[in-house]
Amino acid sequence: MVHELKKSGLQVEVEKQIPLVYDEISVDTGYRIDLIVENKIIVELKAVESLNEIHISQTLTYMKLSNCELGLIINFNVTLLKQGIKRLINTSASISA
Repeated sequence: MVHELKKSGLQVEVEKQIPLVYDEISVDTGYRIDLIVENKIIVELKAVESLNEIHISQTLTYMKLSNCELGLIINFNVTLLKQGIKRLINTSASISA
């Protein structure tokens, strides 16, 4: 997946570590985002029986910490890949024009 995104000319960061910043103090929390595409889209990769609230909460947390507006959870444990894609929007992200 990373190869195909990069081949398409997109910037992709893999397993990017995101610190929690509170009151100007950076705390290494162990948050590790699977993929960030173009510094705009969080992509979380899963291979689970079904997506549940913890997967959604995890991705929304990553989106807020990285100030990304869009997130995708892709679950590869499905018959048709389109059935395993969940799109999330972070309405608190600051959108730059």
